[in-house]
Amino acid sequence: MTSYQTILAFPLGFLLLVGCAAETDSVTSTPIETESQAIETTTPEQTDSPEHFDGFELIEVDGGDLSGERRANVVVDVGYGDRTYWAFTNEFGQLVRVIADEIVLQDDTSEDVNASGRYYADEAKVPGTELPELDEGHVIADSLGGVSNAYNITPQNSTLNRHGDQAYMETMIRNAGGVTDFEALITYSTPSTHIPSHYQYTYTLNGNVIVDRFDNVNPDDVNAALGLTEKSPQTARPADEGDVSTVDTNGNGHVTIQEAKDAGFTMPITRDHWLYPYMRDNDNDGMVGE
Repeated sequence: MTSYQTILAFPLGFLLLVGCAAETDSVTSTPIETESQAIETTTPEQTDSPEHFDGFELIEVDGGDLSGERRANVVVDVGYGDRTYWAFTNEFGQLVRVIADEIVLQDDTSEDVNASGRYYADEAKVPGTELPELDEGHVIADSLGGVSNAYNITPQNSTLNRHGDQAYMETMIRNAGGVTDFEALITYSTPSTHIPSHYQYTYTLNGNVIVDRFDNVNPDDVNAALGLTEKSPQTARPADEGDVSTVDTNGNGHVTIQEAKDAGFTMPITRDHWLYPYMRDNDNDGMVGE
């Protein structure tokens, strides 16, 4: 159960301190272009860049670039449109930090959003995303105004990304209408991998500083190991068919995967199930919670 205090952490989180790339002198470079990735380089002095750019080369990468390649010790704006979200890599080209003064939600009435609620049809092919259990996971989601290039994508466990702590955090931010002072710190087990081992998110939501920490693992496996998947007879009984109020615990007319599970329903919920119209099928494949 999430507890709202000055600092919050999800139950699956593990306390880890995340280190940032070491600071060096600023780098001035000239524009370059590669076959797989068009990049324009500049220096922080050419923009209204904050002091924390010291030691990082400021470059521009198209938000929909799918190459999956990253350069070392660079900073990239990964905010869609007029948003400014800064992403930093370390000396190994690993994405280690993403910050934003303010998270501004996607506006599908004024922005070019496709039928799936995304700015781009696909995400960057960062090494590791080819594994079947890993998604091309946004650090800052489309719905929160993030782009889809390699500086905002990490290989993330599919369950964690779609239904676990990552998805829950994104829902919390959307429901709050955005947050401020956002920072993501990303940890890796070795310098040679681009698959994170741990995430830490810090942000201010409705005046409260929230800290979410979780490993890049399947939360269902963690819950099972902790004995948290057992349900009492009362919660294991499905609600009466058609009575959505017994499942929609917050009364907002929308049933989340967690609400359905708490009511005793087994995932996935398919299109022919009576609960399906009340749930969100993000990939529009006729199943929720697969």
